[in-house]
Amino acid sequence: MIRFIKAADERRRIAREILEGLKDWFEVEESREQYIADSADMPFWASVDEGAIEGFLCLKETGKETMELAVMGVSKMCHRKGIGRKLFEAARDYAARKGYEFIQVKTVRSGVYEDYDITNEFYKSLGFKELEVLPDYWDEANPCQIYVMSLKNAVNTIAIRHSYRGTFLQENVPEEDLITIAKAGLAAPSGCNKQTTDVIIVNDPEILARLRAKIDPPIAESAPAMIVVLTERINAYRDRCYAVQDYSAAIENMLLAIVELGYQSCWYEGHITDDDRICDRIASVLNVPEGRDVVCILPVGKAADEVRAPGKKPFSERVHFNSWS
Repeated sequence: MIRFIKAADERRRIAREILEGLKDWFEVEESREQYIADSADMPFWASVDEGAIEGFLCLKETGKETMELAVMGVSKMCHRKGIGRKLFEAARDYAARKGYEFIQVKTVRSGVYEDYDITNEFYKSLGFKELEVLPDYWDEANPCQIYVMSLKNAVNTIAIRHSYRGTFLQENVPEEDLITIAKAGLAAPSGCNKQTTDVIIVNDPEILARLRAKIDPPIAESAPAMIVVLTERINAYRDRCYAVQDYSAAIENMLLAIVELGYQSCWYEGHITDDDRICDRIASVLNVPEGRDVVCILPVGKAADEVRAPGKKPFSERVHFNSWS
Protein backbone atom coordinates (compact mmCIF):
# COMPACT_ATOMS: atom_id res chain seq x y z
CA MET A 1 0.00 0.00 0.00
CA ILE A 2 1.27 3.47 -0.89
CA ARG A 3 0.85 5.93 2.00
CA PHE A 4 1.46 9.67 2.15
CA ILE A 5 3.53 10.27 5.28
CA LYS A 6 2.96 13.53 7.17
CA ALA A 7 5.00 13.27 10.39
CA ALA A 8 8.58 14.55 10.05
CA ASP A 9 10.05 12.02 12.48
CA GLU A 10 8.37 9.13 10.63
CA ARG A 11 9.73 10.41 7.32
CA ARG A 12 13.28 10.49 8.70
CA ARG A 13 12.89 7.03 10.24
CA ILE A 14 11.68 5.49 6.98
CA ALA A 15 14.36 7.25 4.89
CA ARG A 16 17.09 6.01 7.24
CA GLU A 17 15.80 2.44 7.26
CA ILE A 18 15.77 2.24 3.47
CA LEU A 19 18.86 4.27 2.54
CA GLU A 20 21.14 2.51 5.02
CA GLY A 21 20.24 -0.73 3.24
CA LEU A 22 21.17 0.74 -0.18
CA LYS A 23 24.79 1.74 0.31
CA ASP A 24 25.68 0.70 -3.24
CA TRP A 25 23.75 3.78 -4.33
CA PHE A 26 24.06 5.94 -1.18
CA GLU A 27 27.57 5.07 0.00
CA VAL A 28 28.70 8.58 0.99
CA GLU A 29 27.58 8.96 4.59
CA GLU A 30 27.45 12.75 4.52
CA SER A 31 25.19 12.76 1.45
CA ARG A 32 23.04 9.98 2.88
CA GLU A 33 22.52 11.87 6.13
CA GLN A 34 21.60 14.99 4.16
CA TYR A 35 18.95 13.05 2.22
CA ILE A 36 17.53 11.74 5.49
CA ALA A 37 17.44 15.19 7.09
CA ASP A 38 15.91 16.89 4.05
CA SER A 39 13.21 14.25 3.65
CA ALA A 40 11.46 15.50 6.81
CA ASP A 41 10.29 18.65 5.02
CA MET A 42 9.27 17.22 1.64
CA PRO A 43 6.12 15.57 0.26
CA PHE A 44 6.82 11.94 1.14
CA TRP A 45 5.32 8.59 0.13
CA ALA A 46 6.09 5.13 1.51
CA SER A 47 5.18 1.64 0.38
CA VAL A 48 4.07 -0.42 3.38
CA ASP A 49 3.14 -4.10 3.46
CA GLU A 50 1.73 -5.42 6.76
CA GLY A 51 3.78 -2.87 8.68
CA ALA A 52 7.02 -3.53 6.80
CA ILE A 53 8.55 -0.59 4.88
CA GLU A 54 9.31 -1.56 1.28
CA GLY A 55 10.44 1.81 -0.07
CA PHE A 56 9.89 5.55 -0.13
CA LEU A 57 10.01 8.57 -2.42
CA CYS A 58 10.01 12.31 -1.78
CA LEU A 59 9.69 15.38 -3.98
CA LYS A 60 10.95 18.94 -3.75
CA GLU A 61 10.02 22.09 -5.62
CA THR A 62 12.82 23.41 -7.83
CA GLY A 63 10.81 26.14 -9.58
CA LYS A 64 7.30 27.51 -9.97
CA GLU A 65 6.55 24.93 -12.65
CA THR A 66 8.83 22.05 -11.64
CA MET A 67 9.06 19.36 -9.00
CA GLU A 68 12.09 17.14 -8.62
CA LEU A 69 12.22 13.53 -7.59
CA ALA A 70 14.58 14.35 -4.73
CA VAL A 71 15.29 10.84 -3.48
CA MET A 72 13.76 7.40 -3.84
CA GLY A 73 14.78 4.07 -2.42
CA VAL A 74 13.30 0.57 -2.52
CA SER A 75 14.53 -2.22 -0.25
CA LYS A 76 16.75 -4.67 -2.15
CA MET A 77 14.47 -7.59 -1.38
CA CYS A 78 11.60 -5.67 -2.98
CA HIS A 79 13.32 -4.79 -6.25
CA ARG A 80 11.53 -5.68 -9.49
CA LYS A 81 8.12 -5.90 -7.81
CA GLY A 82 6.70 -2.68 -9.22
CA ILE A 83 7.02 -0.76 -5.95
CA GLY A 84 9.15 2.04 -7.37
CA ARG A 85 6.68 2.53 -10.19
CA LYS A 86 3.73 2.76 -7.76
CA LEU A 87 5.60 5.25 -5.58
CA PHE A 88 6.41 7.38 -8.60
CA GLU A 89 2.83 7.29 -9.91
CA ALA A 90 1.56 8.58 -6.56
CA ALA A 91 4.14 11.39 -6.58
CA ARG A 92 3.51 12.25 -10.24
CA ASP A 93 -0.23 12.47 -9.65
CA TYR A 94 0.35 14.76 -6.68
CA ALA A 95 2.61 17.10 -8.68
CA ALA A 96 0.17 17.23 -11.58
CA ARG A 97 -2.81 17.96 -9.31
CA LYS A 98 -0.80 20.76 -7.68
CA GLY A 99 -0.45 22.35 -11.11
CA TYR A 100 3.25 21.71 -11.79
CA GLU A 101 4.18 21.35 -15.44
CA PHE A 102 7.37 19.30 -15.21
CA ILE A 103 9.01 16.71 -13.00
CA GLN A 104 12.75 16.11 -13.17
CA VAL A 105 15.33 13.79 -11.65
CA LYS A 106 19.12 13.98 -11.39
CA THR A 107 21.21 10.84 -11.66
CA VAL A 108 24.66 9.72 -12.81
CA ARG A 109 25.07 9.50 -16.58
CA SER A 110 24.66 6.01 -18.04
CA GLY A 111 27.89 4.16 -18.79
CA VAL A 112 29.67 5.18 -15.58
CA TYR A 113 28.29 2.75 -12.98
CA GLU A 114 26.31 -0.42 -13.57
CA ASP A 115 23.95 0.23 -10.64
CA TYR A 116 23.04 3.67 -11.98
CA ASP A 117 22.59 2.25 -15.48
CA ILE A 118 19.83 0.06 -14.07
CA THR A 119 18.32 3.06 -12.27
CA ASN A 120 18.40 5.15 -15.45
CA GLU A 121 16.64 2.46 -17.45
CA PHE A 122 13.94 2.50 -14.77
CA TYR A 123 13.51 6.27 -15.13
CA LYS A 124 13.24 5.95 -18.90
CA SER A 125 10.66 3.20 -18.52
CA LEU A 126 8.54 5.65 -16.49
CA GLY A 127 8.58 8.10 -19.38
CA PHE A 128 11.46 10.39 -18.44
CA LYS A 129 13.47 11.90 -21.33
CA GLU A 130 17.13 12.92 -21.35
CA LEU A 131 17.48 16.70 -20.99
CA GLU A 132 21.20 17.36 -20.54
CA VAL A 133 24.40 16.23 -18.83
CA LEU A 134 26.17 18.56 -16.39
CA PRO A 135 29.67 17.03 -16.08
CA ASP A 136 30.82 19.29 -13.22
CA TYR A 137 27.59 19.50 -11.21
CA TRP A 138 28.85 16.96 -8.64
CA ASP A 139 32.38 16.01 -9.64
CA GLU A 140 34.30 14.61 -12.59
CA ALA A 141 33.70 10.99 -11.53
CA ASN A 142 29.93 11.50 -11.32
CA PRO A 143 28.63 13.39 -14.37
CA CYS A 144 25.07 14.53 -13.64
CA GLN A 145 22.38 13.39 -16.06
CA ILE A 146 19.09 15.30 -15.86
CA TYR A 147 15.92 13.55 -16.97
CA VAL A 148 12.65 15.45 -17.36
CA MET A 149 8.99 14.58 -17.86
CA SER A 150 6.10 16.80 -18.92
CA LEU A 151 3.06 16.49 -16.67
CA LYS A 152 0.87 18.27 -19.20
CA ASN A 153 0.01 15.58 -21.71
CA ALA A 154 -3.12 13.61 -22.48
CA VAL A 155 -1.98 10.27 -21.06
CA ASN A 156 -0.92 11.76 -17.72
CA THR A 157 -4.06 13.87 -17.47
CA ILE A 158 -6.25 10.82 -18.06
CA ALA A 159 -4.35 8.95 -15.34
CA ILE A 160 -4.81 11.67 -12.70
CA ARG A 161 -8.40 12.70 -13.47
CA HIS A 162 -10.79 11.56 -10.75
CA SER A 163 -14.24 12.73 -9.74
CA TYR A 164 -13.98 15.42 -7.09
CA ARG A 165 -16.91 16.01 -4.74
CA GLY A 166 -15.12 18.03 -2.07
CA THR A 167 -14.96 21.71 -1.21
CA PHE A 168 -13.55 24.26 -3.63
CA LEU A 169 -11.26 27.16 -2.85
CA GLN A 170 -12.90 30.54 -3.18
CA GLU A 171 -10.75 31.62 -6.12
CA ASN A 172 -12.32 32.87 -9.32
CA VAL A 173 -11.69 30.81 -12.45
CA PRO A 174 -10.37 33.16 -15.18
CA GLU A 175 -12.76 33.52 -18.09
CA GLU A 176 -10.05 32.49 -20.55
CA ASP A 177 -9.71 29.16 -18.74
CA LEU A 178 -13.46 28.58 -18.88
CA ILE A 179 -13.41 29.33 -22.60
CA THR A 180 -10.53 26.88 -23.08
CA ILE A 181 -12.53 24.18 -21.27
CA ALA A 182 -15.64 24.85 -23.36
CA LYS A 183 -13.61 24.74 -26.59
CA ALA A 184 -12.21 21.35 -25.57
CA GLY A 185 -15.78 20.07 -25.18
CA LEU A 186 -16.91 21.40 -28.53
CA ALA A 187 -13.86 19.81 -30.20
CA ALA A 188 -15.17 16.32 -29.34
CA PRO A 189 -16.49 14.08 -32.13
CA SER A 190 -20.22 13.92 -32.81
CA GLY A 191 -22.31 11.44 -34.78
CA CYS A 192 -22.47 12.53 -38.45
CA ASN A 193 -21.05 15.85 -37.24
CA LYS A 194 -24.48 16.99 -36.07
CA GLN A 195 -22.84 18.88 -33.16
CA THR A 196 -25.75 18.28 -30.80
CA THR A 197 -23.92 19.50 -27.68
CA ASP A 198 -23.95 23.09 -26.38
CA VAL A 199 -22.68 24.52 -23.11
CA ILE A 200 -23.54 27.45 -20.88
CA ILE A 201 -20.68 28.82 -18.78
CA VAL A 202 -21.89 30.19 -15.46
CA ASN A 203 -19.51 32.35 -13.42
CA ASP A 204 -21.87 35.08 -12.20
CA PRO A 205 -22.22 34.63 -8.40
CA GLU A 206 -25.91 35.62 -8.43
CA ILE A 207 -26.80 33.12 -11.16
CA LEU A 208 -24.74 30.42 -9.43
CA ALA A 209 -26.72 31.08 -6.25
CA ARG A 210 -30.00 30.74 -8.16
CA LEU A 211 -28.86 27.45 -9.66
CA ARG A 212 -27.77 26.05 -6.29
CA ALA A 213 -31.18 26.92 -4.87
CA LYS A 214 -32.70 24.55 -7.45
CA ILE A 215 -30.43 21.61 -6.62
CA ASP A 216 -31.67 19.45 -3.75
CA PRO A 217 -29.88 17.56 -2.27
CA PRO A 218 -27.16 20.20 -2.73
CA ILE A 219 -23.93 19.54 -4.61
CA ALA A 220 -20.84 21.63 -5.47
CA GLU A 221 -22.05 24.52 -3.33
CA SER A 222 -18.62 26.14 -3.12
CA ALA A 223 -17.68 25.89 -6.82
CA PRO A 224 -16.82 29.35 -8.22
CA ALA A 225 -17.93 28.37 -11.74
CA MET A 226 -20.10 25.82 -13.44
CA ILE A 227 -20.48 24.49 -16.98
CA VAL A 228 -23.99 23.39 -17.87
CA VAL A 229 -24.15 20.86 -20.71
CA LEU A 230 -27.10 20.86 -23.13
CA THR A 231 -28.10 18.35 -25.77
CA GLU A 232 -30.31 18.52 -28.84
CA ARG A 233 -31.90 15.11 -29.36
CA ILE A 234 -32.09 14.97 -33.15
CA ASN A 235 -31.49 12.06 -35.48
CA ALA A 236 -28.06 11.94 -37.00
CA TYR A 237 -28.68 9.20 -39.57
CA ARG A 238 -32.08 7.81 -40.53
CA ASP A 239 -33.67 6.95 -37.17
CA ARG A 240 -30.38 6.95 -35.21
CA CYS A 241 -29.79 9.59 -32.52
CA TYR A 242 -26.28 9.87 -31.13
CA ALA A 243 -26.89 12.74 -28.73
CA VAL A 244 -25.82 10.71 -25.67
CA GLN A 245 -22.55 9.71 -27.33
CA ASP A 246 -22.00 13.30 -28.45
CA TYR A 247 -22.39 14.94 -25.07
CA SER A 248 -20.51 12.14 -23.29
CA ALA A 249 -17.47 12.73 -25.50
CA ALA A 250 -17.75 16.49 -24.94
CA ILE A 251 -18.00 16.07 -21.17
CA GLU A 252 -14.93 13.84 -21.00
CA ASN A 253 -12.93 16.33 -23.05
CA MET A 254 -13.94 19.11 -20.68
CA LEU A 255 -13.12 17.05 -17.59
CA LEU A 256 -9.62 16.44 -18.95
CA ALA A 257 -9.18 20.12 -19.83
CA ILE A 258 -10.34 21.09 -16.33
CA VAL A 259 -7.67 18.91 -14.72
CA GLU A 260 -5.02 19.98 -17.25
CA LEU A 261 -5.59 23.59 -16.19
CA GLY A 262 -5.24 22.78 -12.49
CA TYR A 263 -8.91 22.57 -11.49
CA GLN A 264 -11.22 19.75 -10.42
CA SER A 265 -14.76 18.70 -11.26
CA CYS A 266 -17.30 15.89 -11.25
CA TRP A 267 -19.74 14.63 -13.88
CA TYR A 268 -23.18 15.24 -12.34
CA GLU A 269 -25.84 13.80 -14.62
CA GLY A 270 -28.08 11.33 -12.83
CA HIS A 271 -28.47 13.67 -9.87
CA ILE A 272 -30.08 16.33 -12.04
CA THR A 273 -31.92 14.21 -14.64
CA ASP A 274 -33.67 11.89 -12.17
CA ASP A 275 -37.44 11.81 -11.64
CA ASP A 276 -37.42 15.14 -9.80
CA ARG A 277 -36.08 16.81 -12.99
CA ILE A 278 -33.72 19.31 -11.41
CA CYS A 279 -32.44 19.78 -14.95
CA ASP A 280 -35.71 21.48 -15.96
CA ARG A 281 -35.41 23.94 -13.09
CA ILE A 282 -31.83 24.72 -14.15
CA ALA A 283 -33.01 25.20 -17.73
CA SER A 284 -35.62 27.70 -16.54
CA VAL A 285 -33.02 29.81 -14.69
CA LEU A 286 -30.75 29.84 -17.75
CA ASN A 287 -33.48 30.48 -20.35
CA VAL A 288 -32.67 27.30 -22.26
CA PRO A 289 -34.81 27.21 -25.42
CA GLU A 290 -37.23 24.41 -26.34
CA GLY A 291 -35.57 21.55 -28.15
CA ARG A 292 -32.53 21.50 -25.90
CA ASP A 293 -32.22 19.57 -22.63
CA VAL A 294 -29.90 20.14 -19.68
CA VAL A 295 -28.11 16.82 -19.18
CA CYS A 296 -25.12 17.55 -16.96
CA ILE A 297 -23.43 20.11 -14.76
CA LEU A 298 -19.68 20.36 -14.25
CA PRO A 299 -18.52 22.45 -11.26
CA VAL A 300 -15.13 24.06 -11.87
CA GLY A 301 -12.67 25.27 -9.27
CA LYS A 302 -9.49 24.50 -7.37
CA ALA A 303 -9.77 21.70 -4.84
CA ALA A 304 -9.55 22.59 -1.15
CA ASP A 305 -9.34 18.92 -0.15
CA GLU A 306 -7.15 16.05 -1.28
CA VAL A 307 -8.20 14.40 -4.53
CA ARG A 308 -8.50 10.67 -3.89
CA ALA A 309 -8.25 7.98 -6.53
CA PRO A 310 -10.89 5.24 -6.38
CA GLY A 311 -9.90 1.59 -6.44
CA LYS A 312 -9.67 0.09 -9.91
CA LYS A 313 -9.89 -3.53 -10.99
CA PRO A 314 -6.59 -4.96 -12.25
CA PHE A 315 -5.75 -4.15 -15.88
CA SER A 316 -5.54 -7.86 -16.68
CA GLU A 317 -9.17 -8.40 -15.62
CA ARG A 318 -10.51 -5.82 -18.02
CA VAL A 319 -8.27 -5.89 -21.08
CA HIS A 320 -7.97 -8.81 -23.51
CA PHE A 321 -5.97 -9.26 -26.68
CA ASN A 322 -7.55 -10.75 -29.79
CA SER A 323 -10.31 -12.64 -27.90
CA TRP A 324 -11.88 -12.82 -24.43
CA SER A 325 -10.13 -16.03 -23.41
